[in-house]
Amino acid sequence: MTADPDHTSRWARYGPVLRFLAKAVAIYGVWYVLYDLWLLPDGRLDAWVSQSVAHAGQIVLSAVGVDAAANGRTIELARASGIRIVDGCNGLSTIGLFAGFVLAFPGSTRRRLLFLPFGIGVIYVANVARISLLGGFQVHWPAGFDVIHDLGAPAFFHLIVFGLWVLWANYGGAAQSSPSDSGPSVSTESSTAVADA
Repeated sequence: MTADPDHTSRWARYGPVLRFLAKAVAIYGVWYVLYDLWLLPDGRLDAWVSQSVAHAGQIVLSAVGVDAAANGRTIELARASGIRIVDGCNGLSTIGLFAGFVLAFPGSTRRRLLFLPFGIGVIYVANVARISLLGGFQVHWPAGFDVIHDLGAPAFFHLIVFGLWVLWANYGGAAQSSPSDSGPSVSTESSTAVADA
């Protein structure tokens, strides 16, 4: 009885994808238990992140001339309703999904340890920009706030996160192999020595 060559080639073809998916599901399970069942009900981490984003958003809005004040999770605006940063809008769950992707995707531990803080910082800054943009819309075009809140701002934010994932998959993940890394090349052509005169 011989082994089916298609069976081996299918595993070789889909094995890395299946390993990635299995790791991603396992990491998501750990994240779910850690975040949804422990950190979210506790509320302290979400409150801290929301207050931090509100404070940073207030600084950005004040820098561009909007009269704003941070009060806990809320950015109070002088000429409009304020913006309250709830648990789903503080970026923490997105940071968890991003970290899960980076941990599940192949790559060196050293690169991972460097890329995770970088990516988390970029996501945090993108979220502050998103919240600040929403504050600006609340002041200057209140009628457009709902459209921007529901469509524009999430698209901007998730495009940034997708870009980080692509960056990790292409440059931070598995080491890029070069022809010199693959060892000596073997030629199947016969060659004759020719001397230059």
